[in-house]
Amino acid sequence: MNASPPSLGTTLARLDNGETTAEALLGSALERIGAADDGSVYTALFPTTARAQAHTVDGLRAAGAPRPPLAGLPVALKALFDVAGAITHAGSRLLRDAPPASADAAAVQRLRKAGAVLTGHTNMTEFAYSGVGLNPHFGTPDNPLAPGRIPGGSSSGSAVAVARGMAAAGIGTDTGGSVRIPAAFCGLVGFKPTQKRVPRDGVFPLSTTLDTVGPIAPTVDCCARLDAVMSAGPSAPLTPRPVHGLRLAVPTTYVRDDMDEHVAAAFDRALRRLRDAGAVVEDVEAAVLGDIPDLLEGGGFTAAESYHVHRGWLETRGDDYDPRVRSRMERGAGMTAADYLELLQRRQRMMARVDTLLADYDALVMPTVPIVPPLLSELERDEDYARLNLLALRNPTVGNLLDLCGISLPCHEPGALPVGCMLLGPRNGDRELLRRAAGVEALVAGSGA
Repeated sequence: MNASPPSLGTTLARLDNGETTAEALLGSALERIGAADDGSVYTALFPTTARAQAHTVDGLRAAGAPRPPLAGLPVALKALFDVAGAITHAGSRLLRDAPPASADAAAVQRLRKAGAVLTGHTNMTEFAYSGVGLNPHFGTPDNPLAPGRIPGGSSSGSAVAVARGMAAAGIGTDTGGSVRIPAAFCGLVGFKPTQKRVPRDGVFPLSTTLDTVGPIAPTVDCCARLDAVMSAGPSAPLTPRPVHGLRLAVPTTYVRDDMDEHVAAAFDRALRRLRDAGAVVEDVEAAVLGDIPDLLEGGGFTAAESYHVHRGWLETRGDDYDPRVRSRMERGAGMTAADYLELLQRRQRMMARVDTLLADYDALVMPTVPIVPPLLSELERDEDYARLNLLALRNPTVGNLLDLCGISLPCHEPGALPVGCMLLGPRNGDRELLRRAAGVEALVAGSGA
């Protein structure tokens, strides 16, 4: 198992005290990529612009000039973010020969302005339409903590790059867990904000109703730093909220169904540690979650909205798609306007119900994914792929469908298969959820009984 990557705060401190330089950090990341990436982690590198960015940052430090908050940190970008001069292929061979982007995506502009050194585009499930991370066009990166197992998706390459030291942090998108699933499967922290928090201009869409932009990084504080930049929020240090007195609701149905033994043991241990630290951890029925499948009928928003984007290509170039992605998109062809409007109304009613539930609690707590990362061999048959993909997506999709902010924290013991513990907080309560998660993370990840 790989050693845990250093936090962004630790790396920035090393830069500030002269222990390393931005150019040295970039060189180390590129060296690791060259030695260990077969093309399944990064699909494109930006060495010329990255070296220029790193050189500029080092020049500012040498001159004693003020430096932006992410100055010198190597950051990887999922291959659906526009980067000026690069092709936004979104994990598909369909767009391999598309014209390069003429401008950076809004989130990329903010990262660049904050001093991040953008290393390259990372691999992903084609068009972000899966939670397991397989890609038949570019290959599937191996799980860095559990070789032979899937990395999770759809932001697979971003998570693997961070876990393998090929970047200090990664930026992904999350439509049904695509940041939090690979974070959980790769032993990292993944944060999904309230949807409107980070602009999605210049990000290839999957579902305009559900898509969000979020970070994958070693710690909660790392995610908070990246979120502050991408949301153009305050960059004040994150102050952890004490665990004692936190009111945490643990749904007893739906999200805890079909847990495997590894996840059940790790999750129960995490809850016990939270109770021992003085948190009020209460089992709740959360009946609203049992109605989530109503929002997924016929493929839900994702099928309908992705079909709207892809219908022309599906008709003329359908054979260029991953068949497993194509079949899910084509379900959207069967949704009528009346069906779609009914779906929007159901969602609004369910969002109101979960708002009422969260009024009495600081967060909902559940396993990020009810299973540990499956072996690659377990997804060879289409029926197994479909079943495991739905299981991977089930719990994190709750946050997208109800527009809650959510974060996945590692909660497995050292050397064990990776497991994530997820906190979901109220819409627009992002900074407070990050504070609560920062107080919780060491407890749920600690070793011992």
